[in-house]
Amino acid sequence: MARQMHLGAFLFNLGNHIAGWRMPGVPTDGLMSFAFYRELAEIAERGKFDLLFHSDGVGINDTYDAVLRHSITIRPEPLTLLSALAVTTRRIGLAATVSTTYNEPYPIARKLAMLDFLSEGRAALNLVTSSTDQEARNFGQDTHLDHSIRYERAQEFVDVLKLLWDSWEDGALVFDKETGQVADPTRIHRADWRGRFFSVRGPLNLPRPPQGHPVIIQAGISEAGQAFAARLADIVFSVETSFESARKFYLAAQHRVVAAGRPAGAMKIMPGLLPILGRTAAEAARRDRELQDLVPDRLAISYLSDVVQHDLSRYPMDGPLPDLPESNGEQGRLRMVMQQARTEAGAATIRSLAVRMVQNRGHWRVVGTPAQVADVMQHWFEGGACDGFNILAPFHPGGLAEFVDGVVPELQRRGLFRQDYTGSTLREHMSLAKPGLPAPGV
Repeated sequence: MARQMHLGAFLFNLGNHIAGWRMPGVPTDGLMSFAFYRELAEIAERGKFDLLFHSDGVGINDTYDAVLRHSITIRPEPLTLLSALAVTTRRIGLAATVSTTYNEPYPIARKLAMLDFLSEGRAALNLVTSSTDQEARNFGQDTHLDHSIRYERAQEFVDVLKLLWDSWEDGALVFDKETGQVADPTRIHRADWRGRFFSVRGPLNLPRPPQGHPVIIQAGISEAGQAFAARLADIVFSVETSFESARKFYLAAQHRVVAAGRPAGAMKIMPGLLPILGRTAAEAARRDRELQDLVPDRLAISYLSDVVQHDLSRYPMDGPLPDLPESNGEQGRLRMVMQQARTEAGAATIRSLAVRMVQNRGHWRVVGTPAQVADVMQHWFEGGACDGFNILAPFHPGGLAEFVDGVVPELQRRGLFRQDYTGSTLREHMSLAKPGLPAPGV
């Protein structure tokens, strides 16, 4: 069978465009409504998507008044929501964003294992290290952990997760009514982990999850994030805006996976794609302009200021990006902005960089008809730049429905995407092997 692409539906509030919530038909009362998220899950499952990918953060973005005033800073708690969606869906994977900086491994291993049971093998977690001081101040800290330290903590976090998921061997539960034996103690193991950040005895008080380990997704684009992913991630949610950079990233990522001692193809690369669709190219372009016209200038500048962690409102909007101080925030997007400013020297302004950032939050934006969007996706996929895409619909639910009803059939006609699910677990959808148990003493 020919290689086929993977698709994820990235759920970010009422839409992935910062002004998407202002579009006609977007139910602003849906943000905290289960019916709204159930509809999105049903649309994505109708489109045979591999997974739903739920964004999250553990603080509110209130550094700039314009961001708090004009953008949605509410973040519905993902594990609660996805547990409910596990009951109303049958095949689609369910990925929750989890901070390794502001959680402990034991309760997260337990919650994800339970989600894997409730969904019969469809759970995933997107591991992030968080990036703001606002989050730190909700957990007894004045400032966020240094970038290098938070990735050390993240790697140890995942090592402990895997030990806990493996603490019950497959088949350790016996339930023999004749003998009265519930479990085989010889097949249940303590973690006995003592590291720099965590001390965890174990074992988990749940059996081994159906997938062995829920699928691990990683979205960091810094050097530390890429090294972390090569060792531990099943899927990388990458941020690329050109075919050349995406292909370079893909080849480098697969090389790092092999260098880390894992087989080639063990990690799938899925860049974000924000599709602005229309029945004609002209209609799609009009919608793109309409969305951008809904963004107040002060919101765009404040949003970019938050990304680079430096107040840009003090500089001329049509002037160049100033020299920026070092930041302990999200390093990948900061470098992306600085690279764009260098590449377009003389042309890039604070205004143009801000507009680009609020249009797609750093991801790849494609404007066109369903066939035109499918053309570009096919080029990236067949050209060795990715294994599939995370779809960032600009507004919900209409934007996701338009993609499912327009682009998905195009991909299916070209043999690039499944006609129907052939497996039942997320690992089966993604062609990821179930992890084996470590050898005794390892």
